[in-house]
Amino acid sequence: MLKNYLILRKKYPRFVFEKYSWKISNRNLNIFFDFKIPPQSENTSRTIRFRPEVVIKNVNKNQIKRIGDRALNNLVFHLGLIEILSYWKATCSPEIKILAGSLNKEQIKWWKDLIVKGMGQFFYENKIDFRTTDFLKITTPQRTVLCGHNRARSVLARLKNRILVPIGGGKDSIVTLEILKAKKNITCFSLNSTEASRKIMEIGCQKPIIVRREIDKKLLELNQKGFLNGHTPFSAYLAFLTVLCAVLFDFKYIAFSNERSSNEGNLKYLGKIINHQYSKSFDFEERFRKYSKRYLAKNVEYFSFLRPLYEIQISKLFSRYAKYFSSFISCNEAFKTYSGRKKILKKWCQKCPKCLFVFATLYPFLGEKKLVKIFGQNIFKKKELLPIMLELMGLRKFKPFECVGTKKESLVAFYLSFKKLREQFSRDCRPFLLKYFEKNILPKYPNLEKESKKIMNSWNNQYNLPGDSEKILKRAIFS
Repeated sequence: MLKNYLILRKKYPRFVFEKYSWKISNRNLNIFFDFKIPPQSENTSRTIRFRPEVVIKNVNKNQIKRIGDRALNNLVFHLGLIEILSYWKATCSPEIKILAGSLNKEQIKWWKDLIVKGMGQFFYENKIDFRTTDFLKITTPQRTVLCGHNRARSVLARLKNRILVPIGGGKDSIVTLEILKAKKNITCFSLNSTEASRKIMEIGCQKPIIVRREIDKKLLELNQKGFLNGHTPFSAYLAFLTVLCAVLFDFKYIAFSNERSSNEGNLKYLGKIINHQYSKSFDFEERFRKYSKRYLAKNVEYFSFLRPLYEIQISKLFSRYAKYFSSFISCNEAFKTYSGRKKILKKWCQKCPKCLFVFATLYPFLGEKKLVKIFGQNIFKKKELLPIMLELMGLRKFKPFECVGTKKESLVAFYLSFKKLREQFSRDCRPFLLKYFEKNILPKYPNLEKESKKIMNSWNNQYNLPGDSEKILKRAIFS
């Protein structure tokens, strides 16, 4: 049974980031973080200790010499700060004590804001009240200056005009990769590569930058014992990690594939909008860019190439790249282990909100035959997915905690899928979900034809696209 978070906070009042360390070993950069959670009373419990590791492949001493130890220490320290969240959540301790380095008041405010917004789903699912004035205190008693900023900036000013493109296993990063590589000097980046991401990189790019992140097994043991668990802002982790890699490997640009759909939240909890995708949102992008330029690497440009577009527009772009159809997997359930209790599925689960959403957004452009080959079956036929379909469209409960599009574009996706099917098959041949859509939802939204054209031709002006990236993306989506 899940432990009451108030009991855990009282029993473990302090989370401590003790230190970090790094070394070059076998042409890899090995990074270690030392965290501890001491109990209020040593008589009742032992101190919980964690030592996660990050391994960045193919790093040599000349790269370290180029940027300098002080700049690298600062970047590693910040990677440790974002790593904290995965372990702090086990006890939700009211104090985070930083001994590994120092933060000023502005930085502390930035980190507290990220925790409140980025951990919103975790707070909601564990019924945690984050509004109290004593909910979280971040202290940095050690006033060591980790990075001489003038030195760091002079080194980083010489970064090469190249783009680092993070690759997951899904369609969005494929679209970014394919559009940019025709015009730009790019290299792929992958963290804990899956079979899907490896296949994508084999097709789309050579010599990627590979990173392995090792979660301390004690965290999984605590999860199985009933300590707190839940969602953390993973894209924020990737932001800090890719800035570190951009500096190490001499890249000026980092092109993520986050879209405008991620700006929409899921529900309201204790007066705050909870957004599963907060660290993919434009708000986070803006905040991180400012933080990075001031405290990490002034001349690294972090941005999202697909920011002006909706997910369904990206699906239309992806439909052009048939060579990836058998490789990509956007389903998150395919790679979850549930704290070590489950084996990795390695294929579309065919029953989660992400599977249904991706299926619905691709259907208007690929049709049934190609999608069945990708997913294994026509999941529009699955009656048990009706509640999820309604949630995606905002017609039941709230939008699922998944990386899916807005409620309006889900409506449009099902409308365009229904429209495509209507042109090809008679009413008797329509699968259950589209029959339900036609009978129960379509009559309530008479303007979906107009809305679909509006969304498919939309362009959001909130973005940070550098140079001619805007022209390149517009040419791809509107040509």
